[in-house]
Amino acid sequence: MDIQNPAVDLVLQSALLWSGMIKKADLQLSVHGISFSEFCILHRLFQAPQHRLSRIELASAVGLSASGVTRLLQPLEKMLLVEKEQNARDARVSLVKLSDSGQQIYQDAHQTFGFFANQFMSPLTSRQQDTLAELLARL
Repeated sequence: MDIQNPAVDLVLQSALLWSGMIKKADLQLSVHGISFSEFCILHRLFQAPQHRLSRIELASAVGLSASGVTRLLQPLEKMLLVEKEQNARDARVSLVKLSDSGQQIYQDAHQTFGFFANQFMSPLTSRQQDTLAELLARL
């Protein structure tokens, strides 16, 4: 029986590409003592107003569950890269804030990740990168 489905092949190829990219990004970011997932957390916090978000907002921003974000935050808290902060309006909601040392590590790691991203995307022209960005946004 011949079962061919280009969509299945494309999704599997994308998953393999993504997995390889994560491994390479982890290797590059390891010089800063963080993983790609941790970099994503720091990136979203750095972009947030006053460098703080609720755990739920952070989970949504990085595509993880609230418990997944909590597990990622524990080592970042131990490394003093993020801090817990109470919400002044609602004591039941805790915020995650990027610490001063977290901001410094993020900025250093961002430079490293920028070099990695440029190298990773180098087989594509600028126009191809724009097209890929459009296609990914549509998915």
